[in-house]
Amino acid sequence: MEALALERKAEQNRELRERLMQLKKERNAIILAHYYQRDEIQEVADFRGDSFLLAQKAAQTDADVIVFCGVHFMGESAKILAPNKTVIIPDERAGCPMADMVNVDGLRKLKAQHPNAKVVTYINSSAEIKAETDICCTSANAVRVVNSVDSDEIIWVPDKNLGHYVQQHTDKKMIIWEGYCNTHDMLTVKDVEEMKAKYPNAQFVVHPECRPEVVQLGDFVGSTTAILKYCKESDNKEFIVGTEDGTGYQLRLDSPDKTFHFASKYLVCPNMKVNNLKKLVKSLETMQPQIYVPDHIADQARLSLERMLLVK
Repeated sequence: MEALALERKAEQNRELRERLMQLKKERNAIILAHYYQRDEIQEVADFRGDSFLLAQKAAQTDADVIVFCGVHFMGESAKILAPNKTVIIPDERAGCPMADMVNVDGLRKLKAQHPNAKVVTYINSSAEIKAETDICCTSANAVRVVNSVDSDEIIWVPDKNLGHYVQQHTDKKMIIWEGYCNTHDMLTVKDVEEMKAKYPNAQFVVHPECRPEVVQLGDFVGSTTAILKYCKESDNKEFIVGTEDGTGYQLRLDSPDKTFHFASKYLVCPNMKVNNLKKLVKSLETMQPQIYVPDHIADQARLSLERMLLVK
């Protein structure tokens, strides 16, 4: 029975992929997929990447339609950087709890209390928050961005764990918002120590969205892209991975001869996983759900994203 079910699923996926190729051509569409997406989506993407790389691709593409397989704020960033393109996401319920942890009123109050501070906002945030921001960053360039800002005081939103990590690498005074990524924040020291005992030869690579005490245990600390690059280039053959399990697709693709153990079975972002191949095809058939960002918000938010793209 199980073999039959798997065969049917494979056949369905084949048909869906064929339909997808046809629709992409008809619509002049490009598919961008975040590294945390399901394997079946990463397989058909034109580009896989972290939020930074995908924002760049959105800004540069000649396609008429961008299908953003990620969460809502990523689709918004694409729409802000490519206002003349149609941007769709396979499932509009793909939100980000961390992005929802910061609100415009709270940020404005903080700005009023610290009038000399510049606001640096993690890209994992809504368009409205980006519009209140001086410059955006991603985990890949957070330290560089903070150090590039012309102010000694930084209001940092929304991720306190990444903020804590950046604080270790700058002399600036950071006023840190109390948000966090539900998925990364779940990883505990106990989880990591158990895995290290089980796999003593493995190196622990960890994302700075994890808790500070977990990050401290890392043999390597970096953004998703940095982790992928490190594992690919490392002579080590075995790794314990402290980030979302969707990265396993690219890790295994880059290094089929290496072994990857995820540090916890809970490193799964439920929002990233609501997208699937079926929904992706349907979104291109119906051209829904589309991402809209009001012009006055998009114009303000665009400045903060463009400033980020200029930081070398």
